[in-house]
Order: sequence, then structure tokens, then C-alpha cells
Amino acid sequence: MTRKVSIFGATGSIGQNTIDLIARDPEAYDVVALTGASNIETLAADAIRLRADIAITADETRLDALRDALAGRGVEAAAGPSALIEAAQRPADWVMSAIVGAAGLEPGLRALEQGATLALANKESLVCAGQLVLATAKAHGAQLLPVDSEHSAVFQALLGEDMTAVERIIITASGGAFRDWPLDRLATATLAQASSHPNWDMGQRITIDSASMFNKALELIETREYFGVRPSQIEVLVHPESMIHAMVGFNDGALMAHVGPPDMRHAIGFALHHPVRKALPVDRLDLAQIGALTFRAPDEVRWPALRLAREVMERGGLAGAVFNAAKESALDGFIAGQIGFQAMAEVVEEVLQTTPTGHIDAPMTLDNVRNADQMARQAARDVIEQRAG
Repeated sequence: MTRKVSIFGATGSIGQNTIDLIARDPEAYDVVALTGASNIETLAADAIRLRADIAITADETRLDALRDALAGRGVEAAAGPSALIEAAQRPADWVMSAIVGAAGLEPGLRALEQGATLALANKESLVCAGQLVLATAKAHGAQLLPVDSEHSAVFQALLGEDMTAVERIIITASGGAFRDWPLDRLATATLAQASSHPNWDMGQRITIDSASMFNKALELIETREYFGVRPSQIEVLVHPESMIHAMVGFNDGALMAHVGPPDMRHAIGFALHHPVRKALPVDRLDLAQIGALTFRAPDEVRWPALRLAREVMERGGLAGAVFNAAKESALDGFIAGQIGFQAMAEVVEEVLQTTPTGHIDAPMTLDNVRNADQMARQAARDVIEQRAG
């Protein structure tokens, strides 16, 4: 019996790894929708190869190019935010949510409303609107499975366990491109240097977020939202080898660790086949050859994003939406050359400090999340312009 699947963010690294797994057993899946942005060639080729019902580009200016690429191949073409929402409302058994940024929130919500299993790689959904996402899943009998390697690892370590016995959750971080740089050198870090990850093969934005540790900051908030633990129970540990993805500590002193190669197909495959554990085309670790695994505490002077994430968790409400929007705008500013690497955290902190309390404490509805997002983006752009000017 085939399963109906959709992949939102099909042309990114998570989407491409998902397609790699599905393409290995194409008769098991009926692909409903693939979505992407500007990489029309890849989007069209994958839609044709997987015989998708529809391919959608988020960039409305690329619709003609997508139609041309799909002409005569039996795949529908569409573009724009409304087309993404319509595709998310098409019946599917399993949906990969891998759109980067806050743009992935509403398609994920619409998929949950259809009762689909949502494989969540879009961490911003839980950061911006965790209560709303979880409530939507519960209301519609949908399942939410984590695809971040860290949260998949925690999920697996908790299988069969009693959450009341959990004392702490430890998520690991590679430390990114600048983990061993002298602090005084960070002010001169270039875009090219920040865009190179020592362990993982990821897109540019998430690679830079890894270097700044904003990616891990988002994952701190995501851990709290998904697993319902207190902020004080969540720890970050720098682990340069990226072999242990997370650990769960229990009240008897035991630590349950998830160990695996730095290959996103493990977390994706676990979510794709859950609750069955199936063979995956990932490397098998040779621990004797690896020899040693190392760990160190994160330096919040080097990575102020971690401190900001803890402040956001303590504040609650829509602080996560403000934090994420300011972070995305600050990243845009760094990529555009308007601000330096270290200024990203400074911009985010300034936006958090100046956001009116009323915006943070507003009820968590989709409209209020959008309003907080738009307000924070504009505030961040204003701060960046002031600094650039």
C-alpha cells in the first residue's frame, strides 16, 4: 500500500535527502506535492522523476520557467504563498516541513489540519508558535515528528521512558566554523568563512547560523516547546565530532546518548518510517577508528545567541517569534554585507529589548504571530540601517 507524501522545501538539503530516501523505493510512495523557491531545474527534475501531482515555487516570478520545465510531463505547476497553502491542504499521509524560516509555519499548520504526520525540520515553527502548532496537531489527531538531528535523537532516547524521570536534556553543537577562533578575530569573520561547516553539508543560511550558534539557540527553544521541559533542564554541549547528537539524563544518574554519523538521512529516515526502524544508506561508525569523542562547555561570550535564547524562553509568549524574525533579518544583513558577523546578535538583542511588552504578551494566534514577525523584521532592518549608515 503506497503512502501519500509531500515535501515542502524539496530543493534544500533536507528536502534533497528526503527525496534520496523516497527515490530508493519509489513504488512505496505516491508523491503529492514538491515545493521549492528559485532552483527551478532541480524542482522540476525531481517532480518528474517522482511523478508528483504538483510542483510549486514560492517565487511567483519563476512560474513560467517552472511550467516550461514541466510541459508535457503530467505535473501541475503553481507559484506563490497561496499555492503553497493549497498544496498543504491536499490529502497526504506524511509531510516533510523543510521550508527555511518562518515561511514554513502556515503550510505546516495546514498539513496538520488535514491529520497528516508532519515531519518537522522547520524549527522556526515551534520557536515562533510552539503552543499553536502542538494544539493544532492535537485537535486534528495529527502526529508531529522531529527531524532536527538533535530532537530526533532526544525523541528516540525517550521511547518507552517516563518523562517524569527525565532530569535534563543535552543537545550537542559542533561549534561551527569559528569554534576554535580567537575571540578577537570574530570581528573580521567574512561571509565565505561563515558559510563553511566543518562537519555537515547544509545550505548557506543554516551554516552561518551554526557558526553564530543561532541555530542551536533556536533548538534550545524548540526542545522546550516539543518536549515540555523547563528551560533549566536543557543544556548545550560543544561536541566537535558531531557523533553524539543528544543525550537524555534520568533521575537515576543514567545518560542515554544517541550516536550516529553526521548524516541527516538518519533523522529523516526515522521520521519517514516511524514507528518501524528500517535500514538506511548511512555510514556505520567505527568507534575504534574514531578513537575519542570530545566535549566542552559553550562560551556565551563567543556565542551570545545562547544567552538570548534563554531570555526568550523565560519571557515566553511571542518572544520566540520576535527572536526568530530579528535573527532572520540580521542574517540577511550579514549576507548583504551591511553588518559584521558579531553584529547579528547585537541586532537581535536590541530588537528584543525594544519590543513593546504588549506584542510579546498577545494571545498566540497565527495573526498575532505574523504581526510580531513583521514588526520585529522591520525593527531589525531599522537597526541595521542605522548601523550601516
